[in-house]
Amino acid sequence: MAIVDIIRSAMLAGFGVQEKVREFIDDLVKKGELSESQGAKLVKEWSEKADKNAEDISKSINELVQKALDKMSLPSKDEVTKLKEQVNALSEKIKKLEETGRQNT
Repeated sequence: MAIVDIIRSAMLAGFGVQEKVREFIDDLVKKGELSESQGAKLVKEWSEKADKNAEDISKSINELVQKALDKMSLPSKDEVTKLKEQVNALSEKIKKLEETGRQNT
């Protein structure tokens, strides 16, 4: 299983947990064990914590991926663009030299 699949599964599981928490709190409100305002407050607090945790996980994953890419010494997008420009410039010079050589022959 690829890392992306693992992350996707974890996020979907997290969404499932959020739904279960909401259902649990709704049940407590229906049973009269919590007022609607208390239930709403709990849902809001839990959602905020879940969102913060999701952001922290995302940040950690981004850092891990960046570290892995850094270790791989892959060229950046700018470096690839510059190399393409250099290859194009050299190709043009070769084309001109070949044309000049044909004219002199």
